[in-house]
Amino acid sequence: MIRSATCAAALFTLAMPALAGPEAFQPGTVVPDYGKVAMIEGAELPADTVMKVAFDIGQAGPEDDISRSLETPARFLNMHAAAGVDPANLHVALIVHGPANADLLTDEARGAPNPNAGLIAELLAAGATIELCGQTSAMRDIAPEDLLPGVTIGLSAMSTHALLQQQGYTLNPF
Repeated sequence: MIRSATCAAALFTLAMPALAGPEAFQPGTVVPDYGKVAMIEGAELPADTVMKVAFDIGQAGPEDDISRSLETPARFLNMHAAAGVDPANLHVALIVHGPANADLLTDEARGAPNPNAGLIAELLAAGATIELCGQTSAMRDIAPEDLLPGVTIGLSAMSTHALLQQQGYTLNPF
């Protein structure tokens, strides 16, 4: 009995499809240099799907590499476009506060090259908005000219989230 169960398990294992690994992740079309995604068979969405998503970012990325928190919205855009959603229907807002402010600074204001500059430029080119909390800006003496081109300063992260919710944005928990 044990032998037949072992044979059945072995046959079942051989019949299972191979799982994809990191090589399954490919560049997307919306933010081509960042946010690689894996396609999931059968997980297509209608082209007229509309998504409005806010990303709350409070943790800074590594000093010498891109911020995973900033790359998540790129992956979101690429993934949903690849699943069939018209990119014009994908609305993404990044609300940055606290220590994550360093990821938005120019090289000069940062005192070192900002590895996030290319990612931020591509997110903005894809239509994302990126706003720094004004309270963080005031606390850390960050002026608009200290920020990468296209990044804005709002009253506060709390205010921005409230306003975006009124516009139909949902908060992405990742």
